[in-house]
Amino acid sequence: MIRLTWVQPEDLVGHELRQAEEEGKDVEAIKSRWLTAGGHLAPARAGASPTPPAPQLRALAEELLTELSQPPALWAGVPQGGTGGHNATHRPAPENKAPRQAVSGRGARARSALMSHRGEKEALRHRLHAAWLGRAAGCLLGKPVEKLPLTAIRSLAQAAGNWPLSTWFTERGVPRELREAHPWNKRSAQNSLAENINGMPEDDDLNYPLLNLRLLQRHGSDFTTTDVARLWLDELPAARTFTAERIAYRNLLSGIEPPHTATHHNPFREWIGALIRADVHGWTHPGAPTAAADSAYRDACLTHTANGVYGAMFAAATIAEAAAGTGDVHHCLRTGLTVVPPDSRLARAVRHSIQLATRTADFDHVVDELHAAYGHHHWVHVIPNAALLAAALTHAEGDFTGSITRAVSGGWDTDSNGATAGSIAGLLAGHPDALPDRWTSPLKNRLASSVPGFDGIGFDTLADLTTELALTTELAQQTQQPQEIQETPRP
Repeated sequence: MIRLTWVQPEDLVGHELRQAEEEGKDVEAIKSRWLTAGGHLAPARAGASPTPPAPQLRALAEELLTELSQPPALWAGVPQGGTGGHNATHRPAPENKAPRQAVSGRGARARSALMSHRGEKEALRHRLHAAWLGRAAGCLLGKPVEKLPLTAIRSLAQAAGNWPLSTWFTERGVPRELREAHPWNKRSAQNSLAENINGMPEDDDLNYPLLNLRLLQRHGSDFTTTDVARLWLDELPAARTFTAERIAYRNLLSGIEPPHTATHHNPFREWIGALIRADVHGWTHPGAPTAAADSAYRDACLTHTANGVYGAMFAAATIAEAAAGTGDVHHCLRTGLTVVPPDSRLARAVRHSIQLATRTADFDHVVDELHAAYGHHHWVHVIPNAALLAAALTHAEGDFTGSITRAVSGGWDTDSNGATAGSIAGLLAGHPDALPDRWTSPLKNRLASSVPGFDGIGFDTLADLTTELALTTELAQQTQQPQEIQETPRP
């Protein structure tokens, strides 16, 4: 029996009920029908319930998902703010080549410097190399404790003498009964504990940046959401997708086109998936946060709406500002917030977390307050994770070790938060040699991936590719002409 995660209709109903309530919809009548018929609420952590339902219950699930997807009567013509109710809608995904948004004067000057100064190009390459390494190290740190509750993460680290978290998780010194009570992530423990790390294993948090390199190589910076969809069908194995990405992939195979791929029976439309795809959009727009956010938006609309899209735009703009090498972490986070609606639930949560991290000395207390405020969300939802990410970077003042360890120690989507924190903190560090050796040496300059043409690639090579794409993007936006880009050779 195959219980495929993140797509079974009987599991999606519970997630959709929760998501619809967050958007301000009244779902009590539908919830009552579902539970009375024998349905269940969403699994708390797993992607699928353990047993299949009766055929009539699955049919009811399909019917209710369709009913829940109908917009409220006042949907048309309302403002788009993502604050709840029918304001939590999304703009249509751009299907034609979108005009470039204006870049601030300082950002334009920073980007034009890339084209005119050899030294600045090399400095950018160093920052991007550190960002790739940082993304990998932060992701790898979080992999063994992904899905574990906060109390389990703290107990496992404390038992190993590694709290506050300062290095890789390990089984050494952890009592057997504690390991049995809180088992490591089943897929990751074999290659992400201190005693068995041997290069960077495959992870979706690294696959998506690779795919976005291929996207820019193939279509340039003026890509459309449909270009993203075609690339996924060409290059991304379906089993390497999760949550909103898996739903969108299924929708594409069913003949549904963007932007409807993001809304058809997709209760994960405000989860973290689009945010983890944002790095390349920021890396290739150094000093141009608005253009980075626009790029991330066109990518995100394939799978997400409202706050799910805003999370990607916030991350891309923050990363773009950090990639310029001219501001500290606080400036970068403030810049990230300028590209999302200020009254959106995501913006409010990020501002709250930054204020909390600024005034609270003990980061454990920061985390406890964040879990009290946002713990009602699923652990993969973008709002709690973006809030934790911003708090970790703020509290650590952008320090690399402090940022990734705080991001992971706060729980929720540990590998994704560690990855984005590592990317931003790596850019701020400015050079791969500025990252502590204990984080970079175990990576062995080797990344595993099922994305064709990238398996075993080195982070130095990825830095070269990303730097060239940043320069090509700058040239294309200066001239507004399509540029010839050489794609990474395939095996």
